[in-house]
Amino acid sequence: MTVELFSLVATAALLLVLALISGVLYGKQIGNAALGGNRENLPAATGVAGRAQRAHRNLIENALPFAIVVLIAQVMQISTFVTQAAALVFLAARLLHAVVYIAGITRIRTPIWFAGVAANIALAVPLLL
Repeated sequence: MTVELFSLVATAALLLVLALISGVLYGKQIGNAALGGNRENLPAATGVAGRAQRAHRNLIENALPFAIVVLIAQVMQISTFVTQAAALVFLAARLLHAVVYIAGITRIRTPIWFAGVAANIALAVPLLL
């Protein structure tokens, strides 16, 4: 398995972990019994549960372009130091972004998000050349 594919699989695992964390935190907020129903008319997640949900949604939005670029790189059989490093930086940035977002640390969250976007761009550039 290439470093790029490993990073993609690890990103998918992070998505699952964030879904579980956000579900548990939201269940604590509104009561687990409410989650067993149709989830109609439930209150919005707030506090740490809301941040966990938003971190999960943000990762979904960023994981799709990453997955596309990684899979195209695999089809094109492109795996270089740059693409490998970019994939690892993306994964590290996304993991750190989730932790910082859930913890409510605001000042560094956006720069970390930009690091993930920049890594995805760095991964895509060799595919266009």
